Amino acid sequence: MPSPDDAQDALAAWIRDNAHSLRTLDPDDDDDSDLEPLLDIVGDARVVAIGESMHRVHEFFALRHRLFRFLHRRAGFTAFVTESGMPEGRRVDTWIRTGVGGLRDTLREGVTYGFGACQEMLDQLTWMRARAATGHGAPRWYGMDLPDSSASALPGVLAALDLLDAVDPHYAAHARETLVPLFAYLPDDRSGLAQAAPTIQAYLALPADRRARITVGIADLAARIRARRREEVAALGGGAESRERVDFAIRAAESARAADSFLQAMTMGAVRAWPAANIRDEWMADTVEWVLEREPRIVVAAANGHVQRTPFSAPPFVPDPMTTMGGHLADRLGDEMVVIGTAFGGGEQWLHRPSPEDPPGHSRPFIAPLGSLDPASLDAALARSGVGDGVLDLRRLPLPVSAAVDRTTGWQNGDVLQPGSARDAFDAVAFLRRVSPWHTWIDERGLDQR
Repeated sequence: MPSPDDAQDALAAWIRDNAHSLRTLDPDDDDDSDLEPLLDIVGDARVVAIGESMHRVHEFFALRHRLFRFLHRRAGFTAFVTESGMPEGRRVDTWIRTGVGGLRDTLREGVTYGFGACQEMLDQLTWMRARAATGHGAPRWYGMDLPDSSASALPGVLAALDLLDAVDPHYAAHARETLVPLFAYLPDDRSGLAQAAPTIQAYLALPADRRARITVGIADLAARIRARRREEVAALGGGAESRERVDFAIRAAESARAADSFLQAMTMGAVRAWPAANIRDEWMADTVEWVLEREPRIVVAAANGHVQRTPFSAPPFVPDPMTTMGGHLADRLGDEMVVIGTAFGGGEQWLHRPSPEDPPGHSRPFIAPLGSLDPASLDAALARSGVGDGVLDLRRLPLPVSAAVDRTTGWQNGDVLQPGSARDAFDAVAFLRRVSPWHTWIDERGLDQR
C-alpha cells in the first residue's frame, strides 16, 4: 500500500493531468471548446445537479450560468431548476417566455432568499429571455424550494387561489375569508436580508389552535384543488395550456402544505426526542420529479448540501445526518442523474449580520476573507495540486488516487468543513481557485435599492 504522502503526491499529479481546465467562467464567451469534456461526464443523464460551496458567490453564479447555456445549446437541456420558491418561480418563467412584468420586480419577487438581487442573475434571465424572444428555443425556469424563503406558506396559497378565483369562485371566496386572514401574523416589514427569522418567530409565537387552523385550511385547499382537477381544466376550456395552469396551481397548493409541515416541525424543536426530518429537501426532490414530467433534461442548481447524494450533517448545529434532495433523487433516478459539486481554493465571501440599531429582520452586509482550508478537505487537496479552474471526474480514479481522495474528510462550506465522502456525494467536482462576492445592488444597510 502506498504511504499517505505517496498517495497525496499521486493525487496531485493525477489532478494536474486529468482535470478538464475551464478557460473562462464568462457565460458570454463564444468559445465553448473547453466544455466539451462535460458531455462525456453528463452522458445520457436527464438531471445535472450543480452545487455551490456557499451562496452569493460571483464565480458559482457564472459557472452554473455558463454550464446551463452549453447544455441547453448542445445537449437538449430545456429547463433551469433552482433553490428558490416554487410558486414564486412562475413569475420568472412568465417573464422569460413573454416579457410580461418588469425584470427588476421579477428578480425581487420571483427569486426567493434575495438571490435575485445581483447582476449575475439579471444576466442569466436576460439571456433566457433573448433565447425565447428570438425563437431559438425558450428555456424554462422553475423554482423547486418551499415558498417565501421557507418562512411561510402564503405564496403557495395565493398561487392556488389565483386559479380558483377563475374556476371555483365560491370556494375561493371562502378560502379568502377564512384562510388568508390567518396569515395576518406575518410582519409588515419583509425588506430585510434576514426577514425569514422574524417571520418564522412570528409563526412560532402563534397559539397552537391558530396554527392548527392554518394547517387544516391548507390541507382542505390542497385536497380540493387536486380532487377537482378535471372540472378545473374543463372550466378553463381544456387543452394543454389549461392543464398546465391547473397543474401548476395544484403543485403550488402542495408547496403550501409542505411549508406548513416544515414550520409545524419547528414547534417541537425544544422538546423533540427524535431525529429531525428534512422536509424541505424531500419537497425539493419531489418537485424535481414533477419538473421531469414536463421537461426532457434539466439543470438543477442548489447548495452542495442539497445536491450531494450523501446525508447532510453539520455538527454541532445539525448533529443527526439528514437525507438530502440529492439522496432522494439518487434513489429514484439512479444513473439518470449526475451530481457536480464545487470546491474552491480561497478568496472572499459576502456575509451579513445585524447591527444593534437594526429593526428585526434587518442585517448589514460585509465582505470577509475566507479562512484557511481544512487540510483534510477535498478543497485543500485540489488546491495543493496547483491546478487552476477545472472540472474533475471522480468516477474514473486509479486505485492510489481513489485512496487519497477517500482520505479527505469532507469539503468546504464557506469556512466550515462539511463532513462526507466526496466520491459518494459527487460524480464530479468543479474547482475554482479563487472566489469573490456576487455583484449585488444590496446596499450597506442590507436593502435592495433597485
